[in-house]
Amino acid sequence: MKKKKPAILLLEDGRSFQGAAFGHIGETTGEVCFNTGMSGYQEILTDPSYCQQIVTMTAPHIGNYGVNPDDIESNRIQVAGFVVKEETEIPSNWRSAAAIGSYLNDQKIVGIQQVDTRAITRHIRDEGAMNGIISSVDLDLGSLKAKLSKVPSMDGLDLAKVVTTKKKFIWSKNGKSNKYKVAAVDYGIKYNILRLLESHGCDITVFPASASAKDILKINPDGVFLSNGPGDPAAVTYGIATVKQLLGQVPIFGICLGHQILALALGAKTFKLKFGHRGINHPVKNNDTNVVEITSQNHGFAVDLDSLPKNIIPTHVNLNDNTSEGIRCEDFPAFSVQYHPESSPGPHDSRYLFQQFIDMMEN
Repeated sequence: MKKKKPAILLLEDGRSFQGAAFGHIGETTGEVCFNTGMSGYQEILTDPSYCQQIVTMTAPHIGNYGVNPDDIESNRIQVAGFVVKEETEIPSNWRSAAAIGSYLNDQKIVGIQQVDTRAITRHIRDEGAMNGIISSVDLDLGSLKAKLSKVPSMDGLDLAKVVTTKKKFIWSKNGKSNKYKVAAVDYGIKYNILRLLESHGCDITVFPASASAKDILKINPDGVFLSNGPGDPAAVTYGIATVKQLLGQVPIFGICLGHQILALALGAKTFKLKFGHRGINHPVKNNDTNVVEITSQNHGFAVDLDSLPKNIIPTHVNLNDNTSEGIRCEDFPAFSVQYHPESSPGPHDSRYLFQQFIDMMEN
């Protein structure tokens, strides 16, 4: 077996991990986080919510079933870097079109393997999210530390403007006219959200994150969808202003960053979690039904439950740390969830929320 080129991961608090290069040979920086999912790595790689983040997978073998053209959530890999215990160089699956290493290399994504991902995960869990740098071209810790010191914190970063579509477009894959007209605001929208909206009978016009309420209302939508996305929700001031103007005009459904932006528009506050929620087995309690849903999650910020105005009902709560997972407005037809009911990857416990949006548009 060909010897791997050495690589290093350095965290901003000085902790370092030596391993082997994986994917593209080069250097990358970003906030280091971890995902506890045992599958779904291709969907994770292509999720725009991971923009400017270095993702560590806790499952030991990544790439077992290769990659294919279908299991994608955007048109390219979105992560800044990728950390695994061990890549699978020879995948085994009838759908596989390539190995994960070549997939990363083709899109110039720098990774590192042969590191203790359990140790990285425990360090981030104990010390909190922090920036890091992966390099397979510069192994000098002093040099890497100097480069890392220039990387901005995720606090205050508006990354929706980085990943959003540059101009509005029509999403249509089933080739037929549907009953409902939905305006989807793209803060970093995943393909499976669009697929599920369309499967529920929606014609979808996708708008840039910077779209005004006037632009959106011009198409006379039956409902507005606020998408997932990366970065600090409080930094998306233009999005918050737009949602304020849309409230009461049209039914609104938000997911992830869309949930946070809706909450901010309604007068609540958000805060940064110590290490975030990222995985496909997070328990969430539905306060309306007392049912526990197993959910897919990917967020580093959360809505402050203590800041919710009296007209905002907390509908879902995370059973791991009691943080906000969903809200409903009593005064306007608007609701949202922090987690990912489109679940790509993940369980399908919460897909009823798309029908809830349809029912809201019906009424």
